[in-house]
Amino acid sequence: MGLLAPCLLSKVLDLPPENLIKSISAVPVSKKRHVADFQLSIASVTEDGSSNCLAQDLQLQAQKIAERLRCDAVVSEISAGQGTVNFTINRELLAKTVLQQVLKDGSEYGVKSELFSTVPRQKAVIEFSSPNIAKKFHIGHLRSTIVGNFIANLKVALGHEVTRINYLGDWGMQFGLLGVGFQQFGDTEKLKSSPLQHLFEVYVQINKAAEDENTKKLAKDFFRKLEEHDEQTLSLWKQFRDFSIEEYIRIYKRLGVHFDEYSGESLYQEKSQEVLKMLENKGLLQKTTKGTGIVDLSEKKDLSSFSTVMRSDGTSLYITRDLAAAIDRMNKHSWDTMIYVTDKSQSNHFQHLFQILKLMGYDWAERCQHVSFGLVQGMKTRRGEVIFLEDVLNEVRSRMLQNMASAKTTKEIENPMETAEKVGLAALIIQDFRGLLSSDYQFSWDRALQSRGDTGVFLQYTHARLHSLEQMHGNEQLTDVNVACLQEPDAISVLQHLLRYDEVLYRSSQDLQPKHIVSYLLTLSHLAAMAHKTLPVKGSAPELAQVQHGVVTGLEAARGILEEQSVRALPTQWCNHLGEHAPAG
Repeated sequence: MGLLAPCLLSKVLDLPPENLIKSISAVPVSKKRHVADFQLSIASVTEDGSSNCLAQDLQLQAQKIAERLRCDAVVSEISAGQGTVNFTINRELLAKTVLQQVLKDGSEYGVKSELFSTVPRQKAVIEFSSPNIAKKFHIGHLRSTIVGNFIANLKVALGHEVTRINYLGDWGMQFGLLGVGFQQFGDTEKLKSSPLQHLFEVYVQINKAAEDENTKKLAKDFFRKLEEHDEQTLSLWKQFRDFSIEEYIRIYKRLGVHFDEYSGESLYQEKSQEVLKMLENKGLLQKTTKGTGIVDLSEKKDLSSFSTVMRSDGTSLYITRDLAAAIDRMNKHSWDTMIYVTDKSQSNHFQHLFQILKLMGYDWAERCQHVSFGLVQGMKTRRGEVIFLEDVLNEVRSRMLQNMASAKTTKEIENPMETAEKVGLAALIIQDFRGLLSSDYQFSWDRALQSRGDTGVFLQYTHARLHSLEQMHGNEQLTDVNVACLQEPDAISVLQHLLRYDEVLYRSSQDLQPKHIVSYLLTLSHLAAMAHKTLPVKGSAPELAQVQHGVVTGLEAARGILEEQSVRALPTQWCNHLGEHAPAG
């Protein structure tokens, strides 16, 4: 963006330069035709905007503005488009500026753009993943985990202070049932060796017996003892929790995910009673004829919309503990924004949560946000319908190993299992992130693990291949780039696309959707694949290697946001397993 200084236009348009920053954008690269480098949107700089302006009016304004502007040492061509003024930058200046910027900023490329100059650095609390203790890590938690991790990575990359919280489902009546089940069917040794699997088996067995009234009474008694902090009951619950967290941490390590805090509903059992007292003192808590506590959320106060916050016996519910957790987190972290990442079925719950907080007088409730996502459908292993996340991770590793082994060319790599897992995980993440998060999508192993097309495997391949070229031909920094040899259309297309990254990053930062960055990366990989054919590094001027090195840096800057697991850890030799020919763009 710095190539086209807004101050050059501000005089003609009679607008302050800062008002033009978001009106100027890099033009998307087109395979079919030459495109300009930047465009100014006329609708965004006119008072009545695009809603009232007819297309021909915008076109006429674009032509008038284009006629008033003059080319100079920076801008070599100016033209009017469909409601835009288009600018083509001096080709040598474009190449030199973009390469120098990418190589200078490295992993912070795009972040230092003037687009972010007015965005304040904030403290963000992000709650994600949040499985239920004593149950195996359900596949439904995969999306929450990787989406929450993406948002956290994005915030960190943009300079925000982020606290990642895993809010565990570690309280509630199900623990009464599980406690009774473990007393009847449990095995201490199995609990130590495979806690989640064993507790899941126990839970299945006791659920079959739960229709018996005596079993229900025993479960209620167990949970009552838990709430009363009975020493023996609490000790057993603590074992369930500690063993479960240990196993979760092992699975998170495979995913390349970490948390700053492991919190849980159990921490807010007592504080939720304080919340109920606050609601009562503020006149917000009402009692039904059955004795349950509710909060009226309707505008007319006619109970057409309400939220239940207390059982008839006075104990708290999930939403009451969520209220206590939100207040506690504000006291502890003084956050600027708090984001909850769960599936869209919980949208109503979070709407009620934020409404109640606001009624309680907490204005910061407006800075709470629920990022919802749709369901993954059709995810099956070879053994059938998949339930547990670990089965998915094992399956993707197994399938990727098989794909690597069946490739035409083979080359020994030190740890094929680790490589297969990393590439397979990238495949899962890219397939998940390609669309709108709120949409359900149909999962396909074959589509996800393809080495050609818009897949995570292709993305990993591109990165590994570029690193391999760097190792073979050197990647030392050039102090003075001779840009005269970087004028081929394919080189220009790569440079033009690199220009767009700050806008892509800004867009993702606004709507927290990973699809913008994924689309950018896949296009960059396709452009790199085309450039491989027309711009061979071997035997060429060292400046061509600089373009390649710039692409690697650009890939890494964006890739690191999608997942923490560094692609640099991948052996470059693994790309030989995909066959003799590079995936085409």
